[in-house]
Amino acid sequence: MIKTGIRNHLESFTTKEHCADSLGTGNVPVFATIMMVGLMEKTCLESVLPYLEPGQDTVGTHVNVSHAKATPAGMKVWCDSELVEIDRRRLVFRVSAFDERGLIGEGTHERFIIDKKRFVEKTYL
Repeated sequence: MIKTGIRNHLESFTTKEHCADSLGTGNVPVFATIMMVGLMEKTCLESVLPYLEPGQDTVGTHVNVSHAKATPAGMKVWCDSELVEIDRRRLVFRVSAFDERGLIGEGTHERFIIDKKRFVEKTYL
């Protein structure tokens, strides 16, 4: 059963491929916002997977985060998440991202619990 308070922690290293100039989302060689958001989403997703019923999954539905500090390639980054609200199938997480120098971004992320088979079938109608 999913309950508020579920936490997760994921770590990664920033490579050249994770940088804004490589992804086309900026012109400087720093950890791209899109990669930070992806790390946040993955941290939240993986936190609740063990609590889902067979055939269920979650999909991201809303992201509201700031990316306040730049991280150069080669530096370790990580994300901490906490499930802070449950409204039926809507899950709200508080997320914080860090590099070796401190906080780089924070905010909230929402995910929605789905029946994976039905979701895929509806998607391709």
